[in-house]
Amino acid sequence: MARLPRLTVAGHVHHVIHRGNNRQVVFASAENRLFFLGLLDQYARALDVAVHGYVLMNDHFHLLLTPGTPEGVTQLMQAIGRRYVRYFNALQGRSGTLWEGRFRSTVLEAATQVLPCMAYMDLNPVRAGLVAQPQDFAWSSYRHYAGLKPDKRLTPPAPYWDLGNTPFAREAAYCSFVQSGIGPQQVQALTYATLQGWALGSDAFLSQLEELVPRRVRLSKAGRPARTA
Repeated sequence: MARLPRLTVAGHVHHVIHRGNNRQVVFASAENRLFFLGLLDQYARALDVAVHGYVLMNDHFHLLLTPGTPEGVTQLMQAIGRRYVRYFNALQGRSGTLWEGRFRSTVLEAATQVLPCMAYMDLNPVRAGLVAQPQDFAWSSYRHYAGLKPDKRLTPPAPYWDLGNTPFAREAAYCSFVQSGIGPQQVQALTYATLQGWALGSDAFLSQLEELVPRRVRLSKAGRPARTA
């Protein structure tokens, strides 16, 4: 069966996952991660893509993005991918591919899925056993939204602004939301939608997307659960 074209919609929030080939390490040092974040900031500004969140694990990364154009997410990922591979290969004395095929992505309904996705990303290092609390991991956007360390690369999404009328109220509400955690069904739904390329949200949201894009945005029948990331 032919592969569906990638689902990207200008003005909507996208969750992106990209893994190292065969689960190999793609971030071997703090310097690697800083270089990657510099590329992310540079190209996101150039391509009109708002960066809402990130988490850089050892062998993969997650991004939360809103593109200003339908091509923005793809162009951003291609630009970062090419530059980072050249940098990493030269540093490690290696050649060849670094990434596991194409990046995976989903379009999220802002009102119902963006805050859960942010928590899903920020709790990834905790689920992986790297840290006990999300604030202990230096390479995610959690510290910014918790009010612990400002990050000028980030643009808060609308649902974050809705958490309170003051910075302190928003930070406290977000910390409480993340500490409450998200259930395994929500983790599975976010992972599956991202890996399979289906949109995630209410029926009304999915119906709206179907009017905007020339491809299916959801499964017509139940699919298989995906591995978590």
